[in-house]
Amino acid sequence: MKKNNALSLFDDMFETFFPSVREDMKSDVKENENEYEIDIELPGFKKEEVNVSIDDGYLTVKAEHKAEDKNEGNHKYIRQERSYRALERSYYVGDVNEDAIKAKLESGVLTLSIPKKEIVKPQETHIAIE
Repeated sequence: MKKNNALSLFDDMFETFFPSVREDMKSDVKENENEYEIDIELPGFKKEEVNVSIDDGYLTVKAEHKAEDKNEGNHKYIRQERSYRALERSYYVGDVNEDAIKAKLESGVLTLSIPKKEIVKPQETHIAIE
């Protein structure tokens, strides 16, 4: 039995044109000799809604968006899907220079520059033979 109301029609059209997509943090991880660089897609998030932390070699990115009630004027929402979003992802980066990590959120992409710790090679000591 088919529902015959505007909401049902809207639901059917919405599902046809925008099928469900798994929302997660898509990222690119690059490495060079001195650092790791991670680019993470966070469309629609403001920098105040993003938290980056590091603990025991794991870098964790959390993003949480709480929308305000926007029923204003002479309209009401038929469907509101953007009211709350929360994402979280961790990356193992190992022993890095935690104090020098830099983060920038621009155009919906969070870029993290994570400097590696310098590996100090033991100095060779020459021992004189008697």
